Amino acid sequence: MIAVLKHELSSYFHSLTAYIFGAFLLAFVGIGAMIYNIQQAVANFEYVLSFVSLIFVVLIPVLTMRVLAEERKQKTEQLLFSLPITTTQIVIGKYLALLVVYLIPLCMIAIYPWIFAQYGEVYLLTSYGSMAAFFCMGAALISIGVFISSLTENLGFAAGIAISVILFNYYSVSLAEHVSSTAFGGVIVLCIIDGILGVIICFLTKNEKLAYMVSFILFVITGAVYFIKPEIFEGLLPKLMKNLSLFERFYTFVSGVFDLTSIVYYFTVIVFFLFLTVQSLEKRRYN
Repeated sequence: MIAVLKHELSSYFHSLTAYIFGAFLLAFVGIGAMIYNIQQAVANFEYVLSFVSLIFVVLIPVLTMRVLAEERKQKTEQLLFSLPITTTQIVIGKYLALLVVYLIPLCMIAIYPWIFAQYGEVYLLTSYGSMAAFFCMGAALISIGVFISSLTENLGFAAGIAISVILFNYYSVSLAEHVSSTAFGGVIVLCIIDGILGVIICFLTKNEKLAYMVSFILFVITGAVYFIKPEIFEGLLPKLMKNLSLFERFYTFVSGVFDLTSIVYYFTVIVFFLFLTVQSLEKRRYN
C-alpha cells in the first residue's frame, strides 16, 4: 500500500494534476475571502468555504478521473493486480494519495482565519470546525470519483459522470423542493431507491435472482405501508434529499453547529464507495 501511495504521489507531482488542483482551489478561496472577508468586512471565514464548495463539481472529477480509468486504458491494471498486495490495499493507497493532494492546499488555507484574526474578530472555532467538515466533504466526494473512475477506461466519460453526480448532489435539495411532496411522490422515490439497491446487490453478489427478490420484497413493503399509512410519505423527498446531500450537511457547520452525525455520515460514504471500488476491481481481477 505504501508503494502504491508513493507511486501515485510521484505521478501527481511530476505532472500538472496536483498543481492545477491546488492552484484553482487556492484561487477560489482567495476570491471568496476577498468578497466576504475583505470587501464586505465579514468575520465569518466559513462563508468563504460555502462559496468555494461549488467548485468541487469540477475540481473533484478532474482530480479523480484518471486514478483507475487510466490504469485500465493504458493496460497497466494487470500489473497492479500482480503486485503482492490486496485489491483493498491498492484502492486505499490510491485514495490516500488523492487525499494528500487535497490536503496540501487546505493546510495553506488554514492560515487564512489566523491572519484575519490579527486584524479583527474572527470566529476561529467555527472557521476551523467548518474547515474540518470541508475536508471530510471533499474526501467523501473523492471516494465517489474514485468509484466512478473504476467503472470505465474513458477519462472523459468518468469525469462527465462524476460531474453529473456531484452537481445533482449539490442541487438535489433545491430540485426536491420543486417536485411534488405528496405521499404518491414519496412512494415513487422509495421505489426508485429500492431498484437502485437491487442493482447494487446484483453488482456486489453477481446474483440476479437475489437482486430481483430483494427489490420485489422492498416494493411490496413500500406499497403495503403506503396503503396502510400514506401520510408517512408526505414531504419524504425533500427530507430524504436533505439527509443524503453532502453539501447540505456541510452548511450545518457553516451555520455554527458542529454536527458529529454529519462527520459519521461522511466517513460512511467514504467506506461505502471505497468498498464498491474494491468490488469493481475484484470483479475484473478474477474474470
